[in-house]
Amino acid sequence: MSDEDIKALEKEVRKLKRISQEWASQMHDLVEDRLPVGYEEIPGMAQSTYEACKAWAEANARLMAVQGG
Repeated sequence: MSDEDIKALEKEVRKLKRISQEWASQMHDLVEDRLPVGYEEIPGMAQSTYEACKAWAEANARLMAVQGG
């Protein structure tokens, strides 16, 4: 993998981490501000948070493999 490819993967990992943190923040806001009234939001928000975290984990694993760690 070229240095450019590695840098692009690092950028992707950072982006996916930010997205997963944004979803986690929304989950936190739901818990803090809108429950129990907003309970119906939980399944969709949880799924989106899970998918964002999984995407980050997969990209991060690829990066770690390339970096030898």
